[in-house]
Formats: sequence, structure tokens, C-alpha cells
Amino acid sequence: MIGRQKLVLASGSPRRLSLVNQVGIEPDALRPTDIDETPKRGELPRACATRLAREKAEAALAMVRIDDELKGAYILAADTIVAVGRRILPKAELLDEAAQCLRLLSGRNHRVHTAVCLVTPKETFRQRYVETRVRFKRLSDEDIEAYLASGEWRGKAGGYAAQGIAGSFMVKIVGSYSNVVGLPLYETTTLLAGEGYPIHFGWLNTV
Repeated sequence: MIGRQKLVLASGSPRRLSLVNQVGIEPDALRPTDIDETPKRGELPRACATRLAREKAEAALAMVRIDDELKGAYILAADTIVAVGRRILPKAELLDEAAQCLRLLSGRNHRVHTAVCLVTPKETFRQRYVETRVRFKRLSDEDIEAYLASGEWRGKAGGYAAQGIAGSFMVKIVGSYSNVVGLPLYETTTLLAGEGYPIHFGWLNTV
């Protein structure tokens, strides 16, 4: 690792960590941020995701600045929002929230919006935005009840996890699948590579 710039993932999400690991990147540190993720009144999904990703990156940068081991590291932050039209769905924490999300998504198209924000070692901010369209099958009451009982929905934007049981709900995806899981890998790796991070460093030992 000598000579390689460090990378901090500004997230505590196991999904985001798993996704960066999938492309051979092992963050040197995780710095989850505790920001208010409540959408502003009238805020559109794209604007909300972009703002929150930037705020997460700024909060992580404040932590990294006072950590001698991580000073000068790249910082990667992201925020994912599920929306039906302009309506932003919550990151479901309560059973009722998840049930409402699933009933709203049933048999309909929705969009998954993710903003990625990278802070470079020179503390410049670079952002990318990705949108994926998803169509759910019509969910029966049994589908919804069984999914709620699984607990998989907890803490997930829109009340579902694409990489889990809810993958069986998705009739069609237009765009990035990894975006629906929580981090668009193409955009993330090209962003990192474009700013000089050695994305191929870990590929030698991935098999």
C-alpha cells in the first residue's frame, strides 16, 4: 500500500462497501456521516440526492482533516433516492412506511436517483449523477406481507433492496443496476480514475 493514495468511504452502508469491493477497491477507512437527510420542501429528487451527497462528503472531509493518518485521502460519498415522479420515498425505518412504499411501487415505474461526490486530495469536489428507471410487478397482499416479515426493507430507500428478495419484484430496469443497489459502479470508477486514483491497484488479487 506504500505510495498509494488512501480512500475513505463516507458511508456505513454494507451495500456500498460491497459494491466498491466488487470492483477491487478496498477503502482504507469508513467514515459514516450523521447528517439530516430530510428533503427540503419542494425539493426535486435529483437536487436532493446531489445536495445530500455533497453534504456527506463535506462532513467526512471535516473528520479526515483532523485525522493524521487520513489527511489527503480521497473521499467518496453518495446518496440514493427512490422517487415516483416528484415524490421522494423515505428510507423506511417503520413497518407502515415500508408498506406504503411497496403499495405505491406496486405495478408502477419509479426512478432511482444517485449522486456520487468525490473529494480529491486537493480538496476539490467532483460530482456525478445517475438515474435508473425500474418497473415493479403488481404486488399481491401476500407478497407485501411476506416481504415486510423478512425485514429486508429496513433502512432502504423506497423500502426495498434490489440485491435481495425484492429483486424478484423488478420486471424491468433501464440503466445501471448497481445504481439501484446504491452506487453506480461505472460512474464511480471513471470518476476516481479521472482524478488519479489507481482503480486497478486491487485487481491483481481479486480472483
